[in-house]
Amino acid sequence: MPVLIRDIQSHDLDHVLALNNNAGDSILPLDAHRLRAFFDQAAYFRVAIIDEHLAGFLMALRPGLDYASPNYQFFQSTFDNFVYIDRIVIAQAYRRHGLGRIFYADVQGFAEVRAPKLCCEIFLEPRDDASVLFHGSYGFREVAQQTLPNGRRVGLLAKELCSYPYVCETYEHLPDLPWLTERPIRMPLSRAAND
Repeated sequence: MPVLIRDIQSHDLDHVLALNNNAGDSILPLDAHRLRAFFDQAAYFRVAIIDEHLAGFLMALRPGLDYASPNYQFFQSTFDNFVYIDRIVIAQAYRRHGLGRIFYADVQGFAEVRAPKLCCEIFLEPRDDASVLFHGSYGFREVAQQTLPNGRRVGLLAKELCSYPYVCETYEHLPDLPWLTERPIRMPLSRAAND
């Protein structure tokens, strides 16, 4: 099954919102306003297309946003430079086919030329062993735990990106290549937390 990973486009937003809000307890719900803020501010926001269907998405943020998520705030107060995976959602019909690994490889390729760490969180209550194993096998290590305002406990994970020091030593500025192009940042992210 061929997979196309591409930057999100505005016409994808309704599908992404429905996919996010039907994902179950492991993904916090969004409203259209908050999703639009992510669309405007996310450094990385890509969708997977399979057979002309939106099969999933991954959205990641850089430091410096006015975003009140306790998880994002932890990483912002702990690390100077990082890429934070705020959410990944795969449609039910496309789960357990490796799409998560494809997204993580793609976001790592984006992150490793921009930051020394790739960060995310996993829910520990209830514990999702598949997620714990996935992230551990992908090189993430727990750096802290915290309890969210809704009472759920999360593990805060970071992965060292070994290519970043080489990029810093070799390039003052990244080359002007299409695959290194940044998404345009349009406006400040709302202070409203989704956690």
